[in-house]
Amino acid sequence: MNLVTLLPFIVLIGAMFLMTRSAKKKQAQAVEMRNQMQPGTGVRTIGGMYATVKEIGDETVLLEVAPGVHAVYAKNAIGAVLEDSEYNRIVHGDDDTDTDTVVPDDASSLTEDAAEGQEGAAKADLTKKDAAPAADSEVEKDGKADGETEAK
Repeated sequence: MNLVTLLPFIVLIGAMFLMTRSAKKKQAQAVEMRNQMQPGTGVRTIGGMYATVKEIGDETVLLEVAPGVHAVYAKNAIGAVLEDSEYNRIVHGDDDTDTDTVVPDDASSLTEDAAEGQEGAAKADLTKKDAAPAADSEVEKDGKADGETEAK
């Protein structure tokens, strides 16, 4: 046989080998992550529920979903084992990050810096003009105000 005719088969076998190898690596990482669970650890299930591990069995895990509410899950249903700080941030809203970032209420701070950088540039006047129409202009040609009818 010719090497050119065997080349597609060799490439196909090589691609299959690489795909199964990466899948096996991901599976091994997931098993390792699930083995790191200990009672008191915060976890996220594959369904997106956050809970605390209470007991660990061979194939199952007892999770505390809410204070006093327990549920039994398969170990395979654990999607991620979370660090304490991340679990508390998500579930309890604890924000341990001490950032001095100030977020303005409006975009005025963004435009002030841009306007200072442009010397001599005229600022656009975006204020609302007080252009109240005169009372006489509301009366139409036939002497009726807007919305009035001839009903008697």
